[in-house]
Amino acid sequence: MREEFRILATTAILGYGFPLASFEAGLARNPHLIAVDGGSTDPGPYYLGAGVSFTDRGAVKRDLESMIRAGVERKIPVIVGTAGGSGADSHLHWCREIVEEIAQENNLPLKLALIRSQLDKTFLQNALSAGAITPLDPAPPLTQEALAATTNVVAQMGVEPFIEALDQNPDIILAGRAYDPVCFAALPIKQGYDPALSLHLGKILECAAIAATPGSGSDCMFGYIGDDYFRVEPLNPIRKCTTLSVAAHTLYEKSNPYILPGPGGHLDLTACQFIQETESTVRVTGTTFVSKIPYTVKLEGAAPVGYRTVSIAGTRDPIMIAQMDDILAGIRERVADNFKDSDLDYHLHFHIYGRDGVMGELEPNPSTAGSHELGIVIEATAATQEQADTICAFARSTMLHYGYEGRRATAGNLAFPYSPSDLHVGAVYEFSVYHLLEIDDPIRLFPIEYVTLPGGAV
Repeated sequence: MREEFRILATTAILGYGFPLASFEAGLARNPHLIAVDGGSTDPGPYYLGAGVSFTDRGAVKRDLESMIRAGVERKIPVIVGTAGGSGADSHLHWCREIVEEIAQENNLPLKLALIRSQLDKTFLQNALSAGAITPLDPAPPLTQEALAATTNVVAQMGVEPFIEALDQNPDIILAGRAYDPVCFAALPIKQGYDPALSLHLGKILECAAIAATPGSGSDCMFGYIGDDYFRVEPLNPIRKCTTLSVAAHTLYEKSNPYILPGPGGHLDLTACQFIQETESTVRVTGTTFVSKIPYTVKLEGAAPVGYRTVSIAGTRDPIMIAQMDDILAGIRERVADNFKDSDLDYHLHFHIYGRDGVMGELEPNPSTAGSHELGIVIEATAATQEQADTICAFARSTMLHYGYEGRRATAGNLAFPYSPSDLHVGAVYEFSVYHLLEIDDPIRLFPIEYVTLPGGAV
């Protein structure tokens, strides 16, 4: 039986941080790979559409510096998936600049592999015309108009571009948008370990210690792959992996408990077994991979839809709280009447926290009974920032002095935590591309650039 392949996963998302004690405990286990997932669509479409990172630059640099120095010292690769948070070219360049700073400041010569995932609009337009792009439920069919309005489109790469890059023995790989598990799975697959187990382990490691109990997105996790199993182990003594925590994370972000789709096929979890090996370590067996022809990758794109202004307020008046629905309806009517001749295309929404501010229409218990105070977020979206400002300001002032039955004070209905009360959020984006693309080559779509960084003192 050959040696287990060992992977140190540092944190749930690059920039979320990790305790150095956990990181050092992982290094003491002599990993063959240090890897981290760098992004997600969870923070919403703005970051992909605007081409900026949702993670802080200083925090990303802190994490990367520890990882790169350890990787160079031990001559093991460091792999980052979905660099910069969303994986478009601007995100990849942003992360590359951080690596270049680290190399220079630490006098570390580095060989860097950059894998792009942003796709050319002309290529996508031709693919759409050829019928190679299909929607992922619940997205509608993609149109040429929606594609033209989209700022950035990325494709989720599989393991193949990583394996291609690893053939050149880079010190660090920065990849654009990648299927979350593959930055962990590519190297063991390249070395002959089972693809299904490698991808399933990657699914656990991509969120690091979130799969432990108590879970944390800012702590390390360690993975081992054998011939017919993998094991996961937290590196902080306050955490444990249990069969429940690992099985639960296997179900995380899945619509089918037995199927986990990804580039080129899906994991079949029907025969999975979760075994408590030690008090803090879980062994997993039975995962299989089912290939799919044609090979498909997921596309993600975001388009601008306007500008947003918000105002945050609160009320503690039980009379107002009891009539909140009627008051909001009256304010909407007043806003609509005031601007009926202004030809403004706007969206006005009220988030009422303490009642249904989190789940909105899905809230099973929307009653305000027992609520002694409510938080109110007034949100206006319009074609320009000025128009959004206008709608939000009018809705806010109307609500502040709105007369309702039984009101006892006339000085104002709302308390504002900030002055100025209205916050200019800026451009608003929506996911405009959430589709599958059929491809015939899972490597050619993702060009790889190799860069040698000489290092050197600043």
